[in-house]
Amino acid sequence: MAHAMLIRFGYEIAFDCPAPTHMVCRMDLVPSDAPKLRSHTPFRASPNLRATTFVDEFGNCGRRFTAPVGRTTIWSSGVAEVSGEPDHIAPDAPEISIDRLPAEVLPFLSGSRYVETDRLSQAAWDMFGTVPPGWMRVQAICDFVHARLTFGYEHARATRTAFEAFNERVGVCRDFAHLAVALCRCMNIPARYANGYLGDIGVPPDPAPMDFNAWFEAYLGGRWHTFDARHNVPRIGRILVAHGRDAADIPMIHSFGPHNLASFRVWTDEIADAPYERLAS
Repeated sequence: MAHAMLIRFGYEIAFDCPAPTHMVCRMDLVPSDAPKLRSHTPFRASPNLRATTFVDEFGNCGRRFTAPVGRTTIWSSGVAEVSGEPDHIAPDAPEISIDRLPAEVLPFLSGSRYVETDRLSQAAWDMFGTVPPGWMRVQAICDFVHARLTFGYEHARATRTAFEAFNERVGVCRDFAHLAVALCRCMNIPARYANGYLGDIGVPPDPAPMDFNAWFEAYLGGRWHTFDARHNVPRIGRILVAHGRDAADIPMIHSFGPHNLASFRVWTDEIADAPYERLAS
């Protein structure tokens, strides 16, 4: 069994606003993962500004603040303890019939902003209707999405939907997640979009690295399970920031007015050369 590991993570984002602009930032760890934090440098901003926190309807932590005219930089960092194990695999996890699903899971069966279940339902049933239900069916969906879409940052488009990704056959990690979520929901499997930190730990360095990533979770056997259609292999060191119906629910920054992004930097690295006891104290 792998030992727990420590991961240093953080972000620094700078943007320019032509007028005072209210914003909601979702870059804190999901509150249910707060016990993972071994140290934390809370939210900071330059120029200094007042921010308040809240928990949204999906259980994520949001921060509200008003950015002044001109350049604002926000940042935070921390050290989190993770299991050191790859994403859990549960090949016997069953699908749960809709009549037995908890009420709080039902919203993750319906279409949403980037997930057009109505436009993909027939294709989903044609492709996966004969696949054994449960874990095997979700994995088949991951295999299909992984093979169908070509990853590339040059393909990024903020408005691309799951149906468009299905037809265009290109995208970034959020497009892989949206298409997999859509196909799962078409098959009556609750699925939710997730994002967070994911570095190249335990895998060869990615020629297109991105330490902030999107994946998805499927509800099987009475709990949420992590799946990643872009990488399509269990990964080590995933740190969850937020989850929702799709990317519209959990933007990193929701700006209530125009702004220009000046810089965006995130990092996530295993701390391999420092004693655990010293960091945890």
